[in-house]
Amino acid sequence: MTEPVHKVVEAVWRIESARIIAVLARMLQEVGLAEELAQDALVAALERWPRDGMPDNPAAWLMTVAKNRALDHLRRRSLHAQKEGELTYEVENQLRDAMPEEPDAQLDRDDIGDDLLRLIFVSCHPLLSTDARVALTLRLLGGLSTDEIARACLVPEPTVAQRIVRAKRTLLEARVPFEVPRASELPERMASVLQVVYLIFNEGYAATSGPNWTRPALCEEALRLGRILAELASGEPEVHGLVALMEIQSSRLAARVGPDGQPVLLMDQDRSRWDQLLIRRGLAALERAAALGLGLGPYGLQAAIASCHARALTPGETDWARIAALYDALAQVAPSAVVELNRAVAVSMAYGPQAGLELADTLLSEPTLKHYHLLPSVRGDMLARLGRRSEARAEFERAAGLTRNARERELLLARAHGCLER
Repeated sequence: MTEPVHKVVEAVWRIESARIIAVLARMLQEVGLAEELAQDALVAALERWPRDGMPDNPAAWLMTVAKNRALDHLRRRSLHAQKEGELTYEVENQLRDAMPEEPDAQLDRDDIGDDLLRLIFVSCHPLLSTDARVALTLRLLGGLSTDEIARACLVPEPTVAQRIVRAKRTLLEARVPFEVPRASELPERMASVLQVVYLIFNEGYAATSGPNWTRPALCEEALRLGRILAELASGEPEVHGLVALMEIQSSRLAARVGPDGQPVLLMDQDRSRWDQLLIRRGLAALERAAALGLGLGPYGLQAAIASCHARALTPGETDWARIAALYDALAQVAPSAVVELNRAVAVSMAYGPQAGLELADTLLSEPTLKHYHLLPSVRGDMLARLGRRSEARAEFERAAGLTRNARERELLLARAHGCLER
């Protein structure tokens, strides 16, 4: 019985850890300590649940234990015993105010009445480097492991671990308050916040590791944060661009996996399962971004690419030439090896696999893609379409060896096996 209970604990923690840390951070005004005490609650669950049985509400149990840990810490930290009653009264008020809100909760009494959003702005404080902001926020809000963050950011795992430790130390030493920044500070903070939200979304859309190809809860959380950001910074086109991108991508989640959880590639998806409400919301957000008249940035351009797929009723109706042109524009405003790889895919679909393969081959010496499984996967697809099956098989097998996601590995090995059957 112990193993199933541990799996439940891990699942609940994965979903609730960000909310727990956010509530504790408001109470303690210290992000690093909040994570430590939240982890204490996790350890308590791992110890007690196998022995005492599962609580009726596991998430509430974790939250309660974590808040009690924080309350005990605040009491111990008090230097004046005579203020114990006053301190307890203040902390209990904080507990009531810090209760996590429902996913669809709207803005309330403060500038933003949302602990998670406060946490993301603290994690993205200007005192931290951009890389540290991304790593810390993915850790605290996304609940990602150091390994998952490393793979999402395409950097070594020890580098990510160092960034997180240093980021917490910097925030502690600077006594950064747990609050939403002033309006005058928002522009310099927004770009990093958007980057982090998108990385959280991507981890949910295509999980880097684990038994599931998607983690919808992460997508939902990123989208919720994005919608709140759009309310906060309605004049920023990139905020609406990111929301548009996430809305449209989210519309495909149900079609991205089969009945047994196996991955379903874009061109094989049942488009009747795409969520039309999310598509309409995404297209509306894209229109808002364009209507601001400042041009589309990287997120807006990616949303425009996603809209090409959303508007195509069948795979054959996809406007790949427009997608290739949009990737050309994206490569100008946000050049990267991953963008070039995606552009190669679009070119292969618009102008043939040989044209795409030539572009993909120019990336073989790119250091950041050395262990990126999608490069051999993309090459394998193009080689298969060219009839070069033995080469395609080798690429699919190489990609399967690089991915850490069990479902994706199964898919890639199946594609490699398919090259033998033809």
